[in-house]
Amino acid sequence: MNATAFHHAFGEKLFATLHTLSFDGLGMTRPSYSPQENAAHTLLCDVARNYGLEIRRDWAANLFLTLPGKDRAKPVVLTGSHMDTVPSGGNYDGAAGVIAGLSILCRWVRDGFLPERDTTVIATRAEESVWFPLSYVGSRTAFDLLTEKDLNTRRSDTGRTLFEHIAECGGTPQWPHTAILKPEQIDCFVELHIEQGPVLLGENAVLAVVSGICGSIRYRKAWIEGEYAHSGATPRKFRSDAVVAMADLVSTLHAYWQTLESEGHTLTLTFGVCQTDARQANFSAVAGKVSFTLDVRAQDTALLDHVDRHIQQVARTVEQRHRVKVHLGEKTGSTPALMDESLQQAALEISRELDIPALKMASGAGHDAATFANQGVPTEMLFVRNENGSHNPYEHLEIADFAAATTVLDGLLKLRAEKV
Repeated sequence: MNATAFHHAFGEKLFATLHTLSFDGLGMTRPSYSPQENAAHTLLCDVARNYGLEIRRDWAANLFLTLPGKDRAKPVVLTGSHMDTVPSGGNYDGAAGVIAGLSILCRWVRDGFLPERDTTVIATRAEESVWFPLSYVGSRTAFDLLTEKDLNTRRSDTGRTLFEHIAECGGTPQWPHTAILKPEQIDCFVELHIEQGPVLLGENAVLAVVSGICGSIRYRKAWIEGEYAHSGATPRKFRSDAVVAMADLVSTLHAYWQTLESEGHTLTLTFGVCQTDARQANFSAVAGKVSFTLDVRAQDTALLDHVDRHIQQVARTVEQRHRVKVHLGEKTGSTPALMDESLQQAALEISRELDIPALKMASGAGHDAATFANQGVPTEMLFVRNENGSHNPYEHLEIADFAAATTVLDGLLKLRAEKV
């Protein structure tokens, strides 16, 4: 059985098992630091144990599966991704990268290949920030980048702290901690991930070599405060209508986004939530409150800062126009990250040698790879095409595409792992 056939059979079996473990009736739900995420980690451990791989966890319950190398003092080759999902998500976002890395190590064991240096698959915790309003929790804990305050952040559905959830999942979150991962001890990190948009399908390419990962600005709990009033008894000039103010905010910022694009800038701007208060809003009342979220992404830090300043200006203008108050709330976000040029070139060359259609593109979504890149680790991402986008139950990854992309990752990791 050649490499591609091995990865096809391996992936098909594990994705099917993962589906059985996580299906919620519509999609996959594996919340960060949950029994479902634990079950996925246990599945990985069972497979790793069967192939004789080393298994260890850090204080935040991140999972490390290692094939020891000839010289264990040399910097390690790392790959992997996350196993948590958004609510009713798909079966491949995150998991594809972990399963791909594990398939590679298992194939190496089967073939008797002993790398020059340790090669490790990491399954990070809590990458999906829908559960905790923090970016890249697992990879950041591994580098000791979280604060004690961060550990008191509460999960969106349970209301309980990150500290409590880590402890429940077998971690030891007592403060302080030291870094598990150190940049100087890592040769590279390569993360395989499904593409979360339509570009690869549209370009008839199986694989993308990622050039960089966008950073973000996020206002997760923003709201506009107006005044509730009778819909028939309150003329327009006396209204402080939160819905009308919200519409103005959205349309003004959307027009600004179009202007920036016409000037050659690349970014996205999204109002992912926009809702009135179900307890007070009604058919015959002027809305006195609208809650919303705002997410901005770009690869350029200066552009993100510029957009943030403009958001503040527009908010003040909307307040004056509509006699309302715009509360943006706490700002969170992540830093953009550039991928390693030499890893990009090697991945493209391997793709050409294997006759696998590939292109270069930036990632609009955030990934653990950004943490590694911003710590100075040579980092790369590989996207594999999938239908129907991501963060929904309808993700569809062809196992043949997964096997092809994993074969490219296999070649790239082997190239780094066998360096003397």
